[in-house]
Amino acid sequence: MLPVARGVRCCRFGPIDVAFDDRVLVPRSWTLAQSEWAAQVAAGAGPGPLLELCAGVGHIGLAAAVLAHRDLVQVELDPVAAGYARANAERAGWGDRVEVRIGRLEDAVGEDERFPLVIADPPYLPTGEIGRYPQDPLLAIDGGDDGLAVVRACLAVADRHLEGGGALLLQVAGPLQAEAVEALAADARPPALETVETRAVDHARAIMLLRRGSER
Repeated sequence: MLPVARGVRCCRFGPIDVAFDDRVLVPRSWTLAQSEWAAQVAAGAGPGPLLELCAGVGHIGLAAAVLAHRDLVQVELDPVAAGYARANAERAGWGDRVEVRIGRLEDAVGEDERFPLVIADPPYLPTGEIGRYPQDPLLAIDGGDDGLAVVRACLAVADRHLEGGGALLLQVAGPLQAEAVEALAADARPPALETVETRAVDHARAIMLLRRGSER
C-alpha cells in the first residue's frame, strides 16, 4: 500500500512505474543509466540477490533487478521513502523478490550476508551546498562537511559484504568527487575496492564501477 499523502505522482523509469511525493527525493531520469549498467554487470556476476544502499523510493535498484531478473535487498533510512520502495516493487510485480530494510547502512546488513553486486546512490553534496536545492529532503542530499560521509559508509558496507570479485556501482558528484572516492578506496589498508571505470554525465554527476578482489 502506498504511504498516505497528498500529491502522489508517478513516472515511468525504464521497465517500471515509480510512485513518489514531495516528501522524498524525486527520481532523476538520468539515473536509469545506473540501473542499466547494474543490469549489465549483474549478467556476468555470481548468484544471489543484489543489494541497494540509500535506496530512496527504490527505482534505481528495482529497475536493475527487473532488467537482470534478480532478487533485491534495499536499505533506506527514511521510512516514507522505504514505504514507496515497497509499493513500487509491488507495482512492478516484483514484491515477492524485493526485501526493503529500514535503518542505517551499517546496521541493516547481517554480518554473514554476501552479495555479487551493490548499487548505491548516497547523499553526496557538501552541507554547505545543500541550500541550492531547497526542494529536496536534507536526508537525501546532505553528505556532510566534505560530501563524502555517506559515501564512506557505502564503501565500508561494500567492502564487508561483496563476494570476491563482486562490484559496487556508486553514484557520485561528478569526476572531481570520483577522484576523491578513488583515493579513499586506494588508501584503505589493505585496499579492497579498485576503481574500474567512471562514467561522467556532466561536471556534477557520475557513476563509478569499483570491484572487490577475488580473494574472498
